[in-house]
Amino acid sequence: MELEYPYDPSRPLPEISMEYQYKISNCPGKTIIGVRIAFPPNGAAAPHRHGTASLAGYVISGSVHNKMNDNPVKLYTTGDTWYEAPGCHHRISDNASKTEPAIIFANLIIDTDVFERDGMDAIIQIDKEYL
Repeated sequence: MELEYPYDPSRPLPEISMEYQYKISNCPGKTIIGVRIAFPPNGAAAPHRHGTASLAGYVISGSVHNKMNDNPVKLYTTGDTWYEAPGCHHRISDNASKTEPAIIFANLIIDTDVFERDGMDAIIQIDKEYL
């Protein structure tokens, strides 16, 4: 796979929509959140973290490049999944295609009080140099 490459802020950003949020009755104090991320062709998200949330990602369509922490860049295609532990640094998150869109879905589990206090800021923190 490719070596790490720098984030290019001129690339189109993905469209992010929260699809659901539920308090988990058998895990008191926890909330599960479903987020849809639609990357346009050549789209890329800025490097980020998901705070104290655990995340499981799923590629609905297309293909994406992901680089977490110091791991190599990985290509995920339709049907592939991955896990991000709390505090993971998602250094590359982009559409692998310059011509086709890609859609991923993320399920995040976070402390309810943190999410109620901080909202979306609790589950995505863009690296400061890209704000």
